[in-house]
Amino acid sequence: MVLMIWKRYVRSFALIAIAPMLASCATPESIKTGFDKGKIGFIFVGTRDDLGYNEAAWEGSEAVAKAFPDMGILRRENVPETPDAELALENMIKKGAKILFATSFGHLKYAYEVAKRHPDVVVLHQGGVEPSPKLDNLGTYWGNVYEPVFQAGIAAGAATKTNNLGYVVAFPIPATYLNVNAFTLGARSVNPKATTRVLFTKDWCDPNKQTTAARELLDLGVDVITQHQDCTRTILEIAETAGVFSIGYHADGSEAAPKGWLVGSVWDWGPSLVGIVNAAINGEFAESPYNGDFRGDYRARDNPFVLTEFGPSVSPETQKLIAAAGKRFKEGGSPFVGPIVDRDGKERIAAGVVPTPADLDALGYFVAGVVGDVAE
Repeated sequence: MVLMIWKRYVRSFALIAIAPMLASCATPESIKTGFDKGKIGFIFVGTRDDLGYNEAAWEGSEAVAKAFPDMGILRRENVPETPDAELALENMIKKGAKILFATSFGHLKYAYEVAKRHPDVVVLHQGGVEPSPKLDNLGTYWGNVYEPVFQAGIAAGAATKTNNLGYVVAFPIPATYLNVNAFTLGARSVNPKATTRVLFTKDWCDPNKQTTAARELLDLGVDVITQHQDCTRTILEIAETAGVFSIGYHADGSEAAPKGWLVGSVWDWGPSLVGIVNAAINGEFAESPYNGDFRGDYRARDNPFVLTEFGPSVSPETQKLIAAAGKRFKEGGSPFVGPIVDRDGKERIAAGVVPTPADLDALGYFVAGVVGDVAE
């Protein structure tokens, strides 16, 4: 996502005590020739068992460990988006790490500083946009989340009886707008009366705030609930207890909602991370698509964001509609092909126009059909 837009999500950062050192303009020989020894490090902002964002990232690190048994794996959970992240990465380098993965958005500035100081170490960041000046040893990686989220929206639009869908989100950042809009467009593609009510928690993983938001949505009559939260269990269990449908995010949470589960849009990081590590150890990282901002998608058949299996309430007819949408995206279509109108009635994308990835990365509005205040 475009860095200046992401700054709308404000987090307080302390000054970094370590003075950054500029990397050499020349690509270090180790980056060119690869690594025959060394370890691979991962830092996570939460815990490995959050049934969400961090669990999916942890499973990606497990895939790397399995694919590269001769390279030791270093991992640290609960690394905050503060200078502690930089120190954690530095400590991994001291322990022999040659490839580092910083897996939360707020880790980006610290990962960048570490990459500048250590041009012989390959540093990856999950979900950000590489700052300038670009570095030969730094890259970001992500997937087109909004493609399977649109498909999940179809499941929601077909399942709702009240035409009221609920979405618990954290912050008003481009990823939030993309997800909510794609979900709503998917729902309204099969049910034009469907609306999506959004509630902000202003936190990525606070079960108390999630509980409050989910119960408020239930009081407002929603009968399908989804979320853009790091940890997903609380909201799924509340939906299940209330007897409403749920749609998962980040990781397969069907175990928490076996009756109401419709489908989930989740991360399958293994293939992407293994590809990144292969490029690094073979000395091909600087010339690879991972050196920069790698974005997998359906068209290239490399989207790390995928759908789970369907729950028992998703009819065969709905499954066919979801599959047809996926086929369109694989053929180059987009959930955001125009005309797209925002909820104030202003045309944002003209008829027939397919927005560029840069356009979508800068998205800052809700489409028609979304209700609820925007938390600043």
